[in-house]
Amino acid sequence: MSTDCGVYFFRMADNSPPSRRFVVGEEEGGLRLDVFLARRQDFLSRSQIPRALAAAGILLNGKAPKASTRVRGGDEILLVIPPPSPSEVVPEDIPLKIVYEDSSLLVIDKPPGLVVHPGAGNPRGTIVNALLHHCRDLSGIGGVLRPGIVHRLDKDTSGLMIIAKSDPVHQALAADFQARRVEKLYLALVCGEMKDDEGIVALPVGRHPVERRKMSTRSPRGKEAVTRWQVRERFGAATLVAAAIETGRTHQIRVHLTSLGYPVVGDRVYGNPKKIMEINDQSLRGRLREMKRQALHASRIAFVHPADGRPLSFLSPLPPDMEDLCRFLRERMSGDPAAGG
Repeated sequence: MSTDCGVYFFRMADNSPPSRRFVVGEEEGGLRLDVFLARRQDFLSRSQIPRALAAAGILLNGKAPKASTRVRGGDEILLVIPPPSPSEVVPEDIPLKIVYEDSSLLVIDKPPGLVVHPGAGNPRGTIVNALLHHCRDLSGIGGVLRPGIVHRLDKDTSGLMIIAKSDPVHQALAADFQARRVEKLYLALVCGEMKDDEGIVALPVGRHPVERRKMSTRSPRGKEAVTRWQVRERFGAATLVAAAIETGRTHQIRVHLTSLGYPVVGDRVYGNPKKIMEINDQSLRGRLREMKRQALHASRIAFVHPADGRPLSFLSPLPPDMEDLCRFLRERMSGDPAAGG
């Protein structure tokens, strides 16, 4: 058994479902049980928590509680992770760019425009469909629709992802993500020329109070979020930035960079059209508008292999759309007439 931040992970017998034990911190006392679980774990969605309670898959100090029960500091909560249902997702022969693979896990380089797992409006053509075609075994902790998925990238974000092939590996990787032991570095092309060379954004991120599909740094229920950024290259009208996240909130980098006044190029949700309209050069303005997705790429991931303890680190170069745009901007800055478009 290992402990970290009040979370206990148990290696169960092969025929027993995996479980996870939490100890409530003093500062968390008073929260509803379902709210506490939604904040502290990512194995069950909010909609799955009531079903787990009804099936006695969640115990509070050894007893079956209600979702509305208020937890107290020092309480122990046992979450039994339900076994996966038979997969209803159809394997599809979709090309995967595999950076690394062994018997425990894969690291893939996700292209932009590909959804990670099936959902409303995306029943097929996802990373999961491709994985089921490629792999005979994937972890079941993520449920029927998310086998093997330890963490996610937005549809239009490209870059590196870790995929787990078994439940113990999935649990270990999830624990490392939660304890912030996995290093993730992103490259983003933002609108405008950033003045400072580096900085830190430490603003909570939560659901936007009005526009529910958006996240915001002004949410009354925002969670801690920290992004460290550093300028890699300036192009005048845009800046290439490296961003390292200490937390993994939804849309964190996009929201944090926007809060600085430098939205990601091509971001249709958080972007500010006025930033591009302020550019006097019409051809340059048009070239930036041609970016059809947020120019955000997960370029590096580093972690300890959960099976053998080896440190692993992987890099992914900029995808063609971002590389081409950076090349255009670079040539524009140098005065190359070929970049005139």
